[in-house]
Amino acid sequence: MATTLYFDCFSGVSGDMVLGALLDAGLPLDALREALGSLAVDCTVDATRVLRAGVSATKFTVREHPRNVQADHHHHHHHHPHRTLKEIGAIIDRSALSAAGRERAKALFERLGEAEAAVHQVPIEKIHLHEVGALDSIVDIVGAVFALEWMGADQILSSPLNVGGGTVKTEHGLFPVPAPATVKLLTDVPVYSGTVQKELVTPTGALIVSSYAEAFCGMPALTVDRAGYGAGDHDFPDTPNVLRVVVGRSADRSHGDRVVVVECEIDDMNPQLFGVAMDRLYEAGALEVFYVPVQMKKNRPGTLLTVIALPDLRTRLTDIVFQETTTIGVRYSEVARECLSREWVTVETSAGAVRIKVARRDGRVVNAAPEFEDCARLAAEKGLAVKDVQAQAMQAYGARREAR
Repeated sequence: MATTLYFDCFSGVSGDMVLGALLDAGLPLDALREALGSLAVDCTVDATRVLRAGVSATKFTVREHPRNVQADHHHHHHHHPHRTLKEIGAIIDRSALSAAGRERAKALFERLGEAEAAVHQVPIEKIHLHEVGALDSIVDIVGAVFALEWMGADQILSSPLNVGGGTVKTEHGLFPVPAPATVKLLTDVPVYSGTVQKELVTPTGALIVSSYAEAFCGMPALTVDRAGYGAGDHDFPDTPNVLRVVVGRSADRSHGDRVVVVECEIDDMNPQLFGVAMDRLYEAGALEVFYVPVQMKKNRPGTLLTVIALPDLRTRLTDIVFQETTTIGVRYSEVARECLSREWVTVETSAGAVRIKVARRDGRVVNAAPEFEDCARLAAEKGLAVKDVQAQAMQAYGARREAR
């Protein structure tokens, strides 16, 4: 059975909440300190138990040692050193992450830099990361990469994100929540604003969850092994300010699924009517409609019509078959079926965004195919061959899987 890790972001997400929740769910603090390598020399990392609106959770904290904090004379309220992506890359290389982990952490900061560059209209090499370039944010991201590698989940899913509301004070002034860079990182991610009017999703939290989650959904079907709670800074009176991580074994979602098969042979109908009948059946909710040429009694050529649907649609679809075709009788049977679980993943190609339909069995990917309509539309827009767009999409999907 596959292991699923589910981020339940009902009170948002930040980098320290991710680490708190994963430590709470079993990640040893010593292993995390070891993975941070020489990063841990410049700061103290700690995990303490706290209460958030009555829920016990782990609070992860990073305290930077004073000799590493350079006061920034232009922005007295922050005292964060401004680091470029290149400097952050060198810091990550000093961590004890696996080679793949180091590349992944650098790719995450690259994504963060791109979001900041787009929002502030600055070339990426000129970007100095302020809030997110501070050592605590670097520790959060490097730590999350290690922690998620350590958890070894076959798939990572997330709930939609509660982003909060109101305004947040940043180096650039007062921004609406979610901050512009956070919104940029949350492209294609379902979000909402709850009753708490504070910043609940930080850029670091948005970066980690949007980079790792393969899909955003309600609690998936799984057998729960353990859960961890990571605490945010504030303690709200009415709702626990925690990120919950649920780890479990993916249940087989295919059992017990039944469909009805409705069939009839037709040998006396105007061929133009077959298309109309098919359209009507699909509009009424049929899952599949297909025609097969058959040889009927008295050696007459005919057509076998097969309609597959959920059992409660049988009467409605049978009515349509009688109304739109010349048949005078149908037969039906209920059958069991087994389906792979499916989800959509969007990838970027040089022609544009293409959706990939990913099919899994027991959490393992067994099939992935680009959506034909997306490829055909982009090919027409850009004057390319459809098969070239398909190939690009599959290449982008392969690279994305390897990066995970």
